[in-house]
Amino acid sequence: MSMEPPANWPGRDGQPLSCREKLKMLAENHAEAAQVLRDAFEDAVLMGVDEAAMRQILNDLVASLPSPRVKA
Repeated sequence: MSMEPPANWPGRDGQPLSCREKLKMLAENHAEAAQVLRDAFEDAVLMGVDEAAMRQILNDLVASLPSPRVKA
């Protein structure tokens, strides 16, 4: 698995996004999120949290993010 952003960012219609500004922002967001997650993961493991458990905790966190498209 790579820490690099995906080669294509699929749109709602299944087609890859092509707007340069959107792609730039998505790449920046990906890099920022990767760094924050890497730091949190490393801190937890170095403080004694089980590596597999921390991976699951981070996966669960991402899975629980609410959709910005759904009104609460």
